[in-house]
This record gives sequence, structure tokens and C-alpha cells, in this order.
Amino acid sequence: MNTPFSVNAGSAAQRVETELRRLIVALELPPGSRLSEQEIAERHGVSRQPVREALISLAKTRLVEIQPQRGTVVVKISVRKMMEARFVREAIETAVVRRACSSFDRQTRLRIDDLLEMQDHAARRDDHAAFQRYDELFHIALAEGAGCPLAWEAIQDLKAHMDRVCQLTLPGPDAMLPLIEQHRAIIAAVDACNEDAAADAMRQHLTEILRALPRIEAEHPELFSS
Repeated sequence: MNTPFSVNAGSAAQRVETELRRLIVALELPPGSRLSEQEIAERHGVSRQPVREALISLAKTRLVEIQPQRGTVVVKISVRKMMEARFVREAIETAVVRRACSSFDRQTRLRIDDLLEMQDHAARRDDHAAFQRYDELFHIALAEGAGCPLAWEAIQDLKAHMDRVCQLTLPGPDAMLPLIEQHRAIIAAVDACNEDAAADAMRQHLTEILRALPRIEAEHPELFSS
């Protein structure tokens, strides 16, 4: 009977994967970093097997590359992958807000007001990690309120390629606060049941990253793949 071991191994692998993903997206494990299975296992108090499983999962989302005989490395930021991720995310999230205009869960709508207030507080105290978390919760709430939570699950892995760039494009409150106003414009259009306005507001919001990209790439060439 090996079921308990399998469950424990699976949860350990998931826990390690979640933490490594957070470190990679936050650039605390910068592009080009080499990852040691043994060091990660020791840090998390697990065997090497769940670490190996976590790295394989991260490789599938193209956040790390497992190189035979050479180990595992955090991949550099690919502008092409980021652009593809943004394209797919725009297609899905504009569809989500259009659907939200037809029907939106009332309790979720009330929760969004709280999320935007907390995101505003996070921006004003220059808490980048909290700001990003509330940003993600806002988009999750849109999908849940529209009755299509699977839409968010479909783009969760893709958005990691955008999130690494976002770490570089939001240096302080002046950069973060306009994004909250864009969130308010999206939900205002949903409240007005205006599908075109909601889709346009979402499209503008997700295009923001493109405006800063040339500058960020020029300032941090070592983080980007050629």
C-alpha cells in the first residue's frame, strides 16, 4: 500500500514548485540562475524526488530548463513568449468581461471593491508583492464572478512570463496606481453592462506592459534571451 507515500510526495512536490515559481517570478531567482536539486531539497526538508518533480513541472511551463549532464537553469525572459502569453491572456480575459456584463455574482462584485481598496493601500506603501497578489485576485474574481473560473486556470501558467516583466515595470506607487484606475474602469464597464467598453478597458490594461518593454529590455539586457 503506497498511497500515503504518493500523496505526501505529491504535496511536497507541489509545495516546492509553488515556492520556486514565486521566487522565479519575483526575480529572487534571476534568469540564468543554476538550481541544485540537493540544495533545494535541504532547504525544504524533503527528498530529491519531489524537487525533481517540481522542476519537471516548471520546465513544462518554460520557467526552467533541465539540461542533461549540466543541471537546471532558470530561463531568461523571452519577449516572444511574453508577447504570446499576453495575446492569449487578452483573448480570454476580454471574453470574460464580456460575459461578466451579462451576469455577475453579487457577492463577488462586493469582494472586488475590497480588493481594489487593499491594492490601493499596497501601492501607496510601495508593497510590490501585496500589490501583485491583489492584482491577481482581482482577475480571479472577474472570472469567478462571470461564472467561468476555468478561464483563469487556463492562463495561470502563461501569465508567469508576463509577471517577471511586471517586476521590472512597477518600481513604485506612481507606476502602480494607474493600474488600479484601469481595474476600476474595467469593473465600471461591467457594472454598466457595456461589453465593448469592458473589453476595451481590459485590452488597454493588458497592453500597458508593452509600453515599458523596450526601456526595460534596454536597462536589463542580462535578464532577457537574445
